[in-house]
Amino acid sequence: MVYFYRIRKDIMSKKSILNTASISFLENYLNNAAPTGYEWEGQKIWMNYLKPYVDEFITDTYGTAVAVINPEAAYKVVIEGHADEISWYVNYISDNGLIYVIRNGGSDHQIAPSKVVNIHTKNGIVKGVFGWPAIHTRDKGKEEAPKPDNIFIDCGCKTKKEVEKLGVHVGCVITYPDEFHILNKSNFVCRALDNRMGGFMIAEVARLIHENKKELPFGLYITNSVQEEIGLRGAEMISHTIKPNLAIVTDVTHDTTTPMIDQKKEGAIKNGDGPVIAYAPAVQQKLRDLITKTAEEKNIPFQRAALSRATGTDTDAFAYSNGGVASALISLPLRYMHTTVEMVHRDDVENVIKLIYESLLKIKGEETFSYFD
Repeated sequence: MVYFYRIRKDIMSKKSILNTASISFLENYLNNAAPTGYEWEGQKIWMNYLKPYVDEFITDTYGTAVAVINPEAAYKVVIEGHADEISWYVNYISDNGLIYVIRNGGSDHQIAPSKVVNIHTKNGIVKGVFGWPAIHTRDKGKEEAPKPDNIFIDCGCKTKKEVEKLGVHVGCVITYPDEFHILNKSNFVCRALDNRMGGFMIAEVARLIHENKKELPFGLYITNSVQEEIGLRGAEMISHTIKPNLAIVTDVTHDTTTPMIDQKKEGAIKNGDGPVIAYAPAVQQKLRDLITKTAEEKNIPFQRAALSRATGTDTDAFAYSNGGVASALISLPLRYMHTTVEMVHRDDVENVIKLIYESLLKIKGEETFSYFD
């Protein structure tokens, strides 16, 4: 409770739109593991938080959850984030009890050595560590870098049988236990901010609509898709279920101000400077213009990013579904993507929420966004 009070005091001091309950939800939501293909416990937390603010829920076979406002409306608007986080699978157990892994999503092998892990089994969590040879024992002349085929997990067992007695087998999913905290009052840090923050931000939009008693002239489908990290699969499936008229997607993008990033290649994006509005073929230009105009009218700071070919987010899945759905992408700047210390700035989080909220209030529920109108 002391920790929550400190968070609330820091955040509320700047007339934040985030309240104590929303920060408590964020911490609970982030601290729960939801690896790709195993998102349902996190989805339950998300749906429970949204229950007071929506009319009904839709779920599908693979675990995508949708909270709906005005389900009877013919015109359908999606706001979307994805629920899954990167992880590992047990791939091989050696005779001397060491576990070798393969990726489930884009897990970064270079951060693995010395990390504690949670191996998810039918018997519960089994702890392990990614081992690595001590500095004293390595060949200084040809030091090996961590690679997917040489990193391994040690769970304190001497044999394969000992490992199997713990309930560990090939196919068990592996996550990192790192939890939510705040740096310097304004920076949220955790694993899985990509893209648990998206689910959080769209939930906050729903809360604001409810608390401000806004009547929408369309159905709003607040969508938390699964399996984005392995190819946008959850969004692909749910887009055919909802059949929306337009979609506003939110995900994370790279802060490019830290060392070893070439801004000429990656663009100039900075944590704390506002949401990032994407320019890409999948982004429908009239919808994007509505969003940028809204930001300018409401004095919401924003940045721009040009994305070659595909956005690499669920925007692509919605845009190219159902004969074409007007789609746009509003990204949250983030440092250290796909590590256990992903970092976002509180101001950016709030401004993404505001920008989605204010953009929705501009939509009349009859737009085609056709370039020929």
